[in-house]
Amino acid sequence: MNLRDLQYILALAEHAHFGHAAAACNVSQPTLSGQVAKLEQELGVEIFHRVGRSIRPTEAGEQILEHARRAVSASNDIVDTARANRDPLSGRLRLGVIPTLGPYLMPFVLPAAADKLPNAPLVIVEDMTDNLVPMVAEGKLDAAIIATTPEPPELTSMELFDEPFWVATPPNHSLLALKTVRSSDIDPKSLLLLADGHCLRDQVIDLCGHPQVGSASKADTRATSLEMLLHLTAAGFGVTLLPQLAVESGRTANVQIAIRPLEGDEASRRVRLIYRRNSPRLKALVELARLIRACLPDSVRKLQK
Repeated sequence: MNLRDLQYILALAEHAHFGHAAAACNVSQPTLSGQVAKLEQELGVEIFHRVGRSIRPTEAGEQILEHARRAVSASNDIVDTARANRDPLSGRLRLGVIPTLGPYLMPFVLPAAADKLPNAPLVIVEDMTDNLVPMVAEGKLDAAIIATTPEPPELTSMELFDEPFWVATPPNHSLLALKTVRSSDIDPKSLLLLADGHCLRDQVIDLCGHPQVGSASKADTRATSLEMLLHLTAAGFGVTLLPQLAVESGRTANVQIAIRPLEGDEASRRVRLIYRRNSPRLKALVELARLIRACLPDSVRKLQK
């Protein structure tokens, strides 16, 4: 058994297809199939069930794969540690970012990173929090920018900034008569939310209460992006909350909506950079956090921690 064999079974578990896994590993399908079979013979157990075209891990395989992930991650850490000791600010940084931040934050971050970290180019992966957190924990990403607190004990974080919320309504909505808008002023039944899995959805529900979907709007609407929420709001389907950087992007100017700042102590979300506690890229991540705070507009409260 060697490290390459472990990489093969991890690829097969991820792709559930011998051809796709072989392509991901840059080997032929017979080579990958033969090595997986050889490893199973060596271990004396089946790692995968093979029924027709269906490939899935066995019960023993799930346990073996978990050890394989840790072994491959540790191997990558050895390489990264050696590189980091040669030059802590050299080598690509694999960075995850949630969809409600990526399109609005990255235009600030990428030019600054290219200038301040020229030897550590950013590789951006946009995904939801529940997918990014395990990718960081398993070493597939060096870090991720999220708006919740990470739960796995092997992860820690640097706080970056607090991002205020704005209320978006159709033109001439009754909320616009108020000088200030608080979460208690918003009828939960009128809320338009992102689909399940977006942390912003949960934050809006925590602030305003859970809507009775469809009871005050014209349809059961669960959007997959902030852009969709903007257009649904403009069409009169309800009201929604927008993070500050989405407002800063200027995209609200292209739709017929009105926006007001949301008042109150809880009317914002805290954005963090999460990473593994033993990350060999810590120095580069500290510099990344510093430049993120420095390049942001003054409309968000930067956290110097």
